[in-house]
Amino acid sequence: MKILFYSTKPYDKVWFEPMGKDFGFDVHFVEMPCNRETIALAKGYDAICTFVNDYIDASMISRLYRMKVKGILLRCAGFNQVDLKAAKGKITVLRVPSYSPEAVAEYAMALLLTVNRYTHRAYTRTRDFNMNINGFMGTDLHGKTAGVVGTGKIGQAMIRILKGFGMHILAYDPYPNPSLDVEYVSCEELMRRSDVISLHCPLTEETKYIINQKTIDLMKDGVYLINTSRGQLIDTESLIQALLAKKFAGVGLDVYEEEEGVFYEDRSNDIDIIKDENLVRLTAFPNVLITSHMGFFTKEATREIARVTLENAYALENGNPLVNEVVWDRG
Repeated sequence: MKILFYSTKPYDKVWFEPMGKDFGFDVHFVEMPCNRETIALAKGYDAICTFVNDYIDASMISRLYRMKVKGILLRCAGFNQVDLKAAKGKITVLRVPSYSPEAVAEYAMALLLTVNRYTHRAYTRTRDFNMNINGFMGTDLHGKTAGVVGTGKIGQAMIRILKGFGMHILAYDPYPNPSLDVEYVSCEELMRRSDVISLHCPLTEETKYIINQKTIDLMKDGVYLINTSRGQLIDTESLIQALLAKKFAGVGLDVYEEEEGVFYEDRSNDIDIIKDENLVRLTAFPNVLITSHMGFFTKEATREIARVTLENAYALENGNPLVNEVVWDRG
């Protein structure tokens, strides 16, 4: 099988290059993202491999189909960036549903601890030998209520961590897991009662902008909000207005709804970056911490992503059961 990898960075090759050889695949890497302009590069390949900020729409599906590309390998859990309806019956779509839930959950907790105790700002201050701690007062997490939206594998890992801090856990999920020792409530009740809200759900039509002006109004004053899932779970305009109104004690974002073309790239010398006024405004709030979609970024997780992605390709090539296939079956 000949596979073209889009949006590749040096750290992608660490695992995919040697593992690809072990599987007997002919793997090729390009740094360019997968989009309408670059899809022509897939000609002559059996499969393409894309990442979270690549997109594949219906017109691109048609072009891939005409080029006889058999598979789209998503080296991520999310699949909202692919037009699954257009792909059905033409091209097989496979994802990595779980690589290291602990990696993302641990990072979500790191964001919470950082915005709560201001360690990122304290680091900058003390490097200038300013040892003043004024303005850095946090709050005890022990005994507080944490609301976890989405109780899949990452949500469950987050619940275990939060319980270790002695927090009471509320959970919202359309498909509750009865084996979990948590209090399942409606989304509205979770918003009202939680001191901390952490998002661990996929991006779907139902979850898009689950954090909006209406749900923010339900929240307590001084709530903490953490998002390590997908940027479009949060309506950025509503978030900014709430920050201006001092609704949140702290916000930790590892994702952003307009992150395509920005996250994973060095834009430090690009004056055009300031055209994204919302991103610039968010970075200006002292109680907001934004990182570049790196919650997954551990040795264990990246190795597992490579293994499962290539196993998916092997199953596709050899007619084995496609346990990680994503198929459109509903509107």
